[in-house]
Amino acid sequence: MDVKPPPDRLYGRIKGKALRPRQEWLLAHFLPRVHWPEIPFSEGLGQTWLEVGFGGGEHAHALSVANPGVGIIAAEVFETGICSLLSRLAADEVTDPVPPANLRLFTDDARPLIRERPDASLAKLFLMFPDPWPKARHAKRRFVHPEILGEVARVLVPGGEWRIASDDPTYQDWTDEVLAAQSLFRVAERTESRPEGWPPTRYEAKAISAGRQPVYWSLLRA
Repeated sequence: MDVKPPPDRLYGRIKGKALRPRQEWLLAHFLPRVHWPEIPFSEGLGQTWLEVGFGGGEHAHALSVANPGVGIIAAEVFETGICSLLSRLAADEVTDPVPPANLRLFTDDARPLIRERPDASLAKLFLMFPDPWPKARHAKRRFVHPEILGEVARVLVPGGEWRIASDDPTYQDWTDEVLAAQSLFRVAERTESRPEGWPPTRYEAKAISAGRQPVYWSLLRA
């Protein structure tokens, strides 16, 4: 597979439509209280997990609720997605919301964050329905990329899990091709049915409603 190395910036625009006053308040006043790495996790947590591109935040939020003893870093660059997750953590009428003990937001590209992580410092990594970058000339922007596999393997503990889901046929074929050409991860499962214990996402629901078939991979660090 002969493709260009990915740039650090794997995304395009970060702003969408104008934010509502509550969203602006969340960004200005609540985000600094849950932002990684400025705000560390509370003491007593065990493993650390990372979600790359959390979208609307429902997946990361569900993980944090179901796994209170795990520290979860959720990375996203798009303002509307960041606001969506912040809104889940702070009810509209609350002016002094309590930050969750085990969930932190990182609001920049996840690849530099991964490079800065110590070896074997993550137990799980999640990539749920990433931007497919379907055009061949944009292949270098896909997170699943030969150049990133080594870094993901480095930060995962031996036997650590990397979960990937995609509804895009081009990205599915690309992922299969990338995985077939490496030995750092073992494909423990590849299925078209969301495995038990995988929280649903709005992107998954939209894909299924539109007639697109998601594929789910569970990779284990060799």
